[in-house]
Amino acid sequence: MKKITFSNGRTVEVQCLSCALTSGVIEPEGGVVLETDYFHAHQDVAYPIKGLIILASKRHIKCFDELIEEEKTDYIQVLSKLRKAQRDVLGIESVYYFYNEDTTHHFHTWMVPRYDWIDKFGRLVESVRPVLLHARNNLNDNENMQEVMAAIDSLTKALNK
Repeated sequence: MKKITFSNGRTVEVQCLSCALTSGVIEPEGGVVLETDYFHAHQDVAYPIKGLIILASKRHIKCFDELIEEEKTDYIQVLSKLRKAQRDVLGIESVYYFYNEDTTHHFHTWMVPRYDWIDKFGRLVESVRPVLLHARNNLNDNENMQEVMAAIDSLTKALNK
């Protein structure tokens, strides 16, 4: 079992966080943004950055090449739909995409938006980790969390019309 701490300070112990989220054992903060037969999209539960979306496979696999053809097609369609909503609904102009195969969770892609406040951390990929830690440690105030929840609600409504 692995102990996971959410952005709100709540901790849970799970074998696989992605499995717990995609199966509904754990409800992500703000709920599910978008769900298909193969994928589950939600606000990242650890870092309170408005529009930071995790797109996770429902099957417990680790690598992109393990996706079946239907999952590959769905992945690209869902990723594109999420990105369009980030731009159209939240005004997010730039996003970092991360997918790694050495994670303790299963296959998922992070969609990390860039905001002006992030510029002080730099513009290279190395800046993302300090941004995430800054968010976890400094953006858990009520005002920011209300903005994050409002963004989740707006994305969810736009994506599930």
